Amino acid sequence: MKAVAFLRAVNVGGTAMIAMAELKALAEDIGLAEPKTLLQSGNLVFEAGGKTAGALEKLLEREIAERLGVETDVMVRTAGQLKAAIARNPFPKEAKSDPSLLHVRFLKSPASAAAVASLSRAIKGREIAKGTGSEVFIYFPDGAGSSKLTNAVIERHLARGTSRNWNTVTKLAEMT
Repeated sequence: MKAVAFLRAVNVGGTAMIAMAELKALAEDIGLAEPKTLLQSGNLVFEAGGKTAGALEKLLEREIAERLGVETDVMVRTAGQLKAAIARNPFPKEAKSDPSLLHVRFLKSPASAAAVASLSRAIKGREIAKGTGSEVFIYFPDGAGSSKLTNAVIERHLARGTSRNWNTVTKLAEMT
């Protein structure tokens, strides 16, 4: 079974620096077969070997902290879970017209409809958040870089997590 690990806040703004070659080597060392990385933002595809997503998250978080000296949250999705999330995309038009503006937020624990509604009320710009469960989709029509919908704002309403744009999400799914 293939899986994807999404590392939170890695190689962004000079914090939590992890070379992807080191991440790949770590994965091999702890018995994750066929590890591959995508981009420099902490995306790891590997053969899960029958371990659950939760067990893999704990294993990777512990080993990254011990071996690489970086404390970071890891969200793991199996290939099936990732494909199911892609199928639930509430923004199909935006995914086709400008996939870099559509982000999937992979959460540490599921979001309720009330939590997503609370986040939506907190949005000050034109961004739109939809979805429940372990992934929430956020459309940034004016781009995420200049948005006031920051990680801090999102995490006041949702569990900790990390976001990837639609291009990255679909590439990772193809790799699984």
